[in-house]
Amino acid sequence: MTPFLTAYFARIGWSDSANVNIETLRALHLLHNSAIPFENLDVLLPREMQLDDLSLEEKLVTARRGGYCFEQNGVFERALREIGFNVRSLLGRVVLANPSSLPPRTHRLLLVELQGEQWIADVGFGGQTLTAPIRLQANIEQETPHGEYRLIQDHEDWILQFRHHEHWQSMYHFDLVVQHQSDYLMGNFWSAHWPQSHFRHHLLMCRHLPDGGKLTLTNFHFTHYQDGHAVEQINLPDVASLYALLQERFGLGVDDAKHGFTQDELATVMAAFDTHPEAGK
Repeated sequence: MTPFLTAYFARIGWSDSANVNIETLRALHLLHNSAIPFENLDVLLPREMQLDDLSLEEKLVTARRGGYCFEQNGVFERALREIGFNVRSLLGRVVLANPSSLPPRTHRLLLVELQGEQWIADVGFGGQTLTAPIRLQANIEQETPHGEYRLIQDHEDWILQFRHHEHWQSMYHFDLVVQHQSDYLMGNFWSAHWPQSHFRHHLLMCRHLPDGGKLTLTNFHFTHYQDGHAVEQINLPDVASLYALLQERFGLGVDDAKHGFTQDELATVMAAFDTHPEAGK
């Protein structure tokens, strides 16, 4: 086992043998979602997010931080490859907000080829991300621990959808064209620096739970969902409460010399948002 896999397995709480099969893929997918939160703090601090293997390992594994799709699926791809899976990254166009025209490719996801079948894995789409791989097969409803999904195919284009109450909501479009590191670097830079990017205007965080629940955070508003219903909602009163919640409920590391952050640094970030007038106190 490689040193990276040893550290990664400790990070996500995996202690079993890692075999190249669908059972391992499913188990690792859910454990990753449960242990490494989706978050965009580095966009807000602001810090440049590096996508090389060492930088991602230092941040998401060693420093116990989270990240967004380019980081999350970068780490997951490396882990799967070092186990022995045939895996590569794809890029998608996010349409969750129903844009009037197709946006650029700013979402990283994974294609896994296993025993003659192709699977989509994705640990980096925030609150609606997959928590299990799904078959690359059109027009079949596929269950995951956190909801029902399906794929629609339009020629070379695929569309991932999730069931939202009684209708299907599209998440992103993608194809199977081979991408390169430069493509991820471009999408990452655009997501972090484009003035209208939603990652620049809100603190966003999500952690899925093994029991089918999930925790979400938008600025100072925290919600715990279970079976699709909010069972706990908190409007945090100040930055001190927010700083504590990030650690206690999301398991976020804050003490690393390079990737950690202080309560004062968080206060500076939150003071920029009008959603909480006392954010800096």
